[in-house]
This record gives sequence, structure tokens and C-alpha cells, in this order.
Amino acid sequence: MRRASAAEVGSASIEFLVAGLLLLVPIVYLVVLVATVQSAALATEGAARQAARVFVQAPSVGDGEAAAVRALELALADHGVTAETSIAVTCRPEPTECLARRGWVTVSIEASVPLPLVPSILDVTAPLAVPIEASATQQVSRFRGAP
Repeated sequence: MRRASAAEVGSASIEFLVAGLLLLVPIVYLVVLVATVQSAALATEGAARQAARVFVQAPSVGDGEAAAVRALELALADHGVTAETSIAVTCRPEPTECLARRGWVTVSIEASVPLPLVPSILDVTAPLAVPIEASATQQVSRFRGAP
């Protein structure tokens, strides 16, 4: 019995290191991935809400669209998110008059957040980004344009 245990002296630390690394590295990557996606989700949600707010307060539709884009860029930068984004503005009840009194403006944002620590030159069939969508709706003031 002593001979069998003498042959295995010191092997527990090696087994612990190998098993620990095999389990620890994927868990750490998963935590980083979840944190990145959560940060991007919070950023896009806040950006959509702020973009809708600044759009309904803008003096014209063109100014509103520019302010919405600035709000999106600022929100993503605040959260440290680098993502490909697109922004869409829809209006109700009259789609051609976005800033009509008591009208509703909906801002939708789509973001494609790249996976952390994955080089972009990697050619794989799996997607290397996580799609995130957010939208917010604001009502145009009933006092818009009043002196």
C-alpha cells in the first residue's frame, strides 16, 4: 500500500491545476461575456429612452433625428460599448407628422455587440456578435409650439 501511494505523491497538485484551468477559464469567459452583453443591453435601453425624449423636444424632425443619434452615441460611450447600431423612428397616429401635438414617437435601436476576446479576422460559421434590440415611446407635448 505504501508503494502505491508513494507513486502518486505530488500528482494531486498537477491534477488540480489541470482540472482547475479546464473549468476556470470557461467560467471566467462566461462571466465576461454576460457582463458585456448586460452592459450593452443597459446602454441600448437607456439610449432608446433618451433618444425618444430628445426627439419629441426638438424643433424639427431633422434636428430630432440628429439629437437621437447623438443620444445613442453618448449612451454607448458612457457604458464603454462598441457596437454596430441602427436607429429607426416611427410616429403615430400620423406617420408623416412626427412632431404633431399629442403624437407618439417610438425610437427603436438595434445593436450588434461583438463577443469579447474573439478576433474579428476569425472565419467561423457561428455568429461573432450578439444582437440586442431596444425601443422607447414618448408623447409629444400638447403645448408644443405654444408661446
